[in-house]
Amino acid sequence: MEEAGAGFLRIGKVRAALRRFNTVVVGSGAAGLNAAECLDRGGEGRVAVLTEGLTLGTSRNTGSDKQTYYKLTLCGEDGDSVRGMARAIFAGGAADGDTALAEAALSARCFFRLVELGVPFPHNAQGEYVGYKTDHDPLRRGTSAGPLTSKYMQELLLRAVRERGIPVFDRFQAIEILTAGEAEGGRRVLGILALDLDHLEDPDRRYAVFAAGNVILATGGEAGMYEASVYPPSQVGSTGLALRAGALGKNLTESQFGLASVKFRWNLSGTYQQALPRYVSRAPDGGEEREFLDEFFPEAGRLLDAIFLKGYQWPFDPGKTAGFGSSLVDILVHHETVCRGRRVYLDYARNPSRLERDGRPDFSRLGAEAREYLANSGALLEKPIDRLEKMNPAAIRLYREHGIELGGEELEIAVSAQHNNGGIAGDAWWQSRVRGLFPVGEVNGSHGVSRPGGSALNAGQAGSLRAVQYILANRREEAPAGDDLEKAAGGILAAAVAYGEEALAREGPPLDLAEERRAIGRRMSRYAGPIRSGPGTEQALAEAAEQWDRLERGGAIREPGELRNLHQLRDLAFCQYAYLFAVKDYIGRGGGGRGSFLVQDPAGERPIPGLPDLFSHRLDGGRFSGQIQEIAWAGDRWEAIWRPVRPLPAGADWFETVWREYVSGGIFA
Repeated sequence: MEEAGAGFLRIGKVRAALRRFNTVVVGSGAAGLNAAECLDRGGEGRVAVLTEGLTLGTSRNTGSDKQTYYKLTLCGEDGDSVRGMARAIFAGGAADGDTALAEAALSARCFFRLVELGVPFPHNAQGEYVGYKTDHDPLRRGTSAGPLTSKYMQELLLRAVRERGIPVFDRFQAIEILTAGEAEGGRRVLGILALDLDHLEDPDRRYAVFAAGNVILATGGEAGMYEASVYPPSQVGSTGLALRAGALGKNLTESQFGLASVKFRWNLSGTYQQALPRYVSRAPDGGEEREFLDEFFPEAGRLLDAIFLKGYQWPFDPGKTAGFGSSLVDILVHHETVCRGRRVYLDYARNPSRLERDGRPDFSRLGAEAREYLANSGALLEKPIDRLEKMNPAAIRLYREHGIELGGEELEIAVSAQHNNGGIAGDAWWQSRVRGLFPVGEVNGSHGVSRPGGSALNAGQAGSLRAVQYILANRREEAPAGDDLEKAAGGILAAAVAYGEEALAREGPPLDLAEERRAIGRRMSRYAGPIRSGPGTEQALAEAAEQWDRLERGGAIREPGELRNLHQLRDLAFCQYAYLFAVKDYIGRGGGGRGSFLVQDPAGERPIPGLPDLFSHRLDGGRFSGQIQEIAWAGDRWEAIWRPVRPLPAGADWFETVWREYVSGGIFA
């Protein structure tokens, strides 16, 4: 590789544009844009945003009925504190205390920054920002701007980035993180190799190198791995890039699964459930209708309350399956779709038959909580669509905007992957094991096993601010020049470019990229979804290893436009193996069901009688709550590392001491 004049590198037979920045932010969701805007506002003008598409990510395209932002209580007389909020985040298990405390401490600052930008969070006449209780939340820390909260956040942060004149490289796909040094503790980031998606046909324009002293990775969760998914189809993820670069995977076993619509991918939480829709299943051809929940719930009240509670107990939780809990609904939907091969729908035009008496809804059949909620909302109305219209008309408009009329057609649903609680490991400043590589947002595995609802949006804002604070204090050095990049990362650049170029030049039958991608989705949904087992994971790993070897041995692609999908597929296949290895290791150490998945055990218990042995399981019972599993790629194999959680830091609130450490910069050590 040789430098080909100012602003270019020669990599083998192709030429790549070369640009240099102090920090490159990869991803244009709410976390990444916040990082870029905060860096520029802090005086670091050498920052750029790199994105496959400004409107493609999860922040812009997904959410739920109550898309919640979790923060300190700012209304009423509820007693709250930073450490109280940190304890709620930390209590989910397998979470680090220092990051939990940072998320709590910065929540109000980040929230009010969003308010200043224009996110319409509601407040009362006196200016108090009202809240509500979310899952795993002892107080009323949740707030929302409606079903498009994160969309507002992304749009307004993008406007702020543009107003500051920060360069945004749209339609550039990161395909390799450039590094130098040893894997354990000595590796440092040097930049990004990307595809220029608008110039894939030209070998001298399709590659671009962004040299950087820091890379903030804000590419979201590994969204492309599951067949049943609520992530937008445009969202894929880039976790594999960081793992290949030497970063550690953290809590990769932990994801969230829940009920979502299929035709238009959206979480069916909040009032979508509290309106009490009718659950119905049909044969694959659309016939043979039945209300399948009735088969397993012996009493009307328990059935209706379980549906209602899915509103704010949306994520599947194995601890809520026994005793006819709300997560039994997820189990039964999975049983109906995966085991019985049927299709499940929500019907907002008709009531559940168990709700009606003499053709009219009988709300006395509801438990006190559900009945009081609907009464206080003025929603003791005739049909589910009427109740939904009263409580949340925006929820109906959202589907109407996507060609679905909830009052006129049934809504097909599935138990779908929704969020990665695990991801890339970072320290208290969100820096990974690779110096200068900062995973922020959902790609950072800060959440632990379970988390308060809405903490993900806050974690993205707080974590990106923490990364910025550290960079401004400690990492403002120049990006490497072309010669230095050649010496340090020439091999990485050459190998990454050769992978795609050789696929283009190779003769023979082309890879079926779409089918290879579908195979990953089917495998992950079947073996690493909400129902898991040791034998199943072994089978999945064998299939994943065969697929990875096949892709690495090389296959042909037909045209340069397929380079985008080829590199996405390679990253997903690599990442898939890491996730499956993590599940295998966890189950092999005796780990049971926790978070959002069951672990099958023939000697275990079924949630209710009548379900097949598939659902016999054992719960973890908090056995591993004080430990964190980290996964490392050792160049030719995966390794699992277990460590204790970092505890909540001891109180350091003596003003003079904090002032001295702050002024000296000691807090950034």
